Amino acid sequence: MASKARTRPEAPDEAVGVSLEAAIKEDSYIKLSARDGILSNTLPKEFLDRFEVHSYRNASNILASANAKELSELVESLMEFRITMNEIITPGGNKSIIAKNMDTLLVPKGWYESRITGDLIVKKTTNLPDATKRKKGEKKVPDEKLYKVENYIDGHKIDFVKNRVAFDMEWNSKDQTFDRDLYAVRTFYECGIVDAGVLLTRSASLGKVFAEIGSRGDIKDFKSKYGASTTWMGKLLYRLDAGRGGGCPVLAIGITPAVIEDFEDWKSAHPEIKREMAADELIKESGEEEDE
Repeated sequence: MASKARTRPEAPDEAVGVSLEAAIKEDSYIKLSARDGILSNTLPKEFLDRFEVHSYRNASNILASANAKELSELVESLMEFRITMNEIITPGGNKSIIAKNMDTLLVPKGWYESRITGDLIVKKTTNLPDATKRKKGEKKVPDEKLYKVENYIDGHKIDFVKNRVAFDMEWNSKDQTFDRDLYAVRTFYECGIVDAGVLLTRSASLGKVFAEIGSRGDIKDFKSKYGASTTWMGKLLYRLDAGRGGGCPVLAIGITPAVIEDFEDWKSAHPEIKREMAADELIKESGEEEDE
């Protein structure tokens, strides 16, 4: 009986490896992102012209369809929102004038600070054999035990909540504050309390305003107070792109120079350039990628 010829296993196709490597180098692979595309069908043009807006996990669609009244109130309030140069420069202590102005706009409309806490109750069921039954496969007796994890949800707070929408504002805090905010809003969402979160912060386009303040003003340690390691849109988007918002739909809104009503007047009143400062100095920092 003739034996069958044995075939050698095929060597790995090196060309495939090369093509994959080339594809990666050419950036031709399919990219995945939770960031949404066109927003003009859910938000007014004048709002999109006035603010920098990014939607994640269909936040704008969810807000426009399921929470239309709340979205309308936020848009209306933000269109009324104004910031003066004096409010930017004046130290705010625990709560800045700018944050208090937001209180004035939203609290009368029923947006209130909200906090959630909760214990986790776990039920364990063990099916024990019935001692009175000797035959195999007879009905088993369930034995149930309850376990409690106290403070499983521990005091997550959001500045403004109305019905099923959460809204928070970070004007000028350390950028790690975004981690707390995103954890809070995703916890509200995962507990079924809200449908989406809205976060308001400084747009990168405000860099030129802060550069002018740093160049013309007399604020000590200005770069550390208003620089790249504080709350601004770049730091928020980095976290949202990395998935730190979990599955929660988030609408990120950036305050642009259009919201500041007296910037040019302030520049005219402070013509002297005391030190040169560029906008890039306030939105970029050495070793930024490593720090993240």
